[in-house]
Amino acid sequence: MTTDILIIGAGITGTALAREISRYDVSCVVIDRACDVAEGATKANSGIVHAGYDAVPGTLKAKYNVAGAAEYPGLCRELGVPYRRCGALVIGFDEADEASLRNLLERGIRNGVEGLRILDHDAVLKMEPNLNPEVRSALYIPTSAIVSPYEMAFALADDAALNGVAFRFNQPVRSVERTNGGYWKICTDTDQYECRAVVNCAGASGAEIHNMISDIPVEMIHRRGQYYLLDRAEHQPFAMTVFQCPSRMGKGVLVSPTVHGNLLLGPTAEDIDDPLDTATTAEGLADILQKAGRTWPGISTRTNITNFSGIRAHLTTDDFMVGPVSGCENAYEAIGIESPGLSSAPAIAGDLCRMIAGEMKWNRKADDRIRPVPVREKAFSSMTAEERAGMVRKDPLYGNIICRCETVTEAEIRQAVRRPVGARTIDGVKRRTRAGMGRCQGGFCLPRVAAIIAEETGCSLAEVTKDGGNSRILAEPLDAFLKGGGDRE
Repeated sequence: MTTDILIIGAGITGTALAREISRYDVSCVVIDRACDVAEGATKANSGIVHAGYDAVPGTLKAKYNVAGAAEYPGLCRELGVPYRRCGALVIGFDEADEASLRNLLERGIRNGVEGLRILDHDAVLKMEPNLNPEVRSALYIPTSAIVSPYEMAFALADDAALNGVAFRFNQPVRSVERTNGGYWKICTDTDQYECRAVVNCAGASGAEIHNMISDIPVEMIHRRGQYYLLDRAEHQPFAMTVFQCPSRMGKGVLVSPTVHGNLLLGPTAEDIDDPLDTATTAEGLADILQKAGRTWPGISTRTNITNFSGIRAHLTTDDFMVGPVSGCENAYEAIGIESPGLSSAPAIAGDLCRMIAGEMKWNRKADDRIRPVPVREKAFSSMTAEERAGMVRKDPLYGNIICRCETVTEAEIRQAVRRPVGARTIDGVKRRTRAGMGRCQGGFCLPRVAAIIAEETGCSLAEVTKDGGNSRILAEPLDAFLKGGGDRE
């Protein structure tokens, strides 16, 4: 396959860049080693849109964090992605922590973050009464926000695909080399691509791909972060994201609400050798509880519904690498995009796209040739009784509840598969609709979700996987069993 530009990596940075490139009169292909969008760090992070108080002034992290965070409210409205500006606290317990908080305040002011201030003991507990009463002070960050990172990536990918970008999955890159004709040739396990320009947005594999392109090697440390996810509740103990003072390993263990009403605890910070090792461990989970317990003395995992982990791609330079690959014509990269990478992605993508378009002399499409993402109906679970009745009249499949825990309907699951970059796995449906994200973790709905995927895609039930690869749900089709299930509204 030949294309003008090829992006390696379909995480939050790769999809944001694909959307920007789709506004130009060029062909673009995005490839990823996994089976879907957002299968790396994007699906397994804290979902925080950081305000920019922590990044060292003058770094790319500081530049892109503040600029990217400013884009989120408008971008989320445009794409229909949940976003909430809940604010954040960085709490301190002693004089050393107070000095750290003053340093963060100074950094944030230099980075242009608005509204920062130091709170004393009483003011902190007034804001968050369930905090440890031994808290001495805190940095208040009113512009900190939360978002669903994988939903953001899905929406960006859909927008890019509607505007001409092709997405190809299960494409691990095995080699990148320059051809005699001035193209880049990228070989995967099954395919070969030639392109005028290549962009490395490969996340945890970013250094590996860089070293295939460039003679100037970079080194990456793979840092695993484990989490607890607690069940949704009407009254969560915390309204804001609460951090402890950061260390050289990162921002530390947080306690944070999610946009869907869960509570998140974590992450750990473990340097590991395998960039694909997303296991959770007894030691790591115990570490979370011990550290989060200092923030929240009343901590309880009674409502824990799942544990997960993700890999942060930390370059030894301790900053992002964004721009041309040194000495390699028409090769670009955005690597080492660890925290605040989610916050920074829109700004990184815009900057990098303008850079590439200028050097490649691309022409921008006229506005009337850019297709907007269709407005999706809000989740059935969040509709009023009257809205639900109206949707069932419009499409009776809205009356068939497939996921009881999260109130997800058959109509929503079928729509998830039919999206421009649609779900093909159980987990793909889960992240697009929340079917299987509730307390039973798919114990009831999984068989019916698998059957719907098979019906929509034309594959056999035995081919449906949980998360790609060999994660098959069935050894052989059990059609009679799987045709059951579901509750009529």
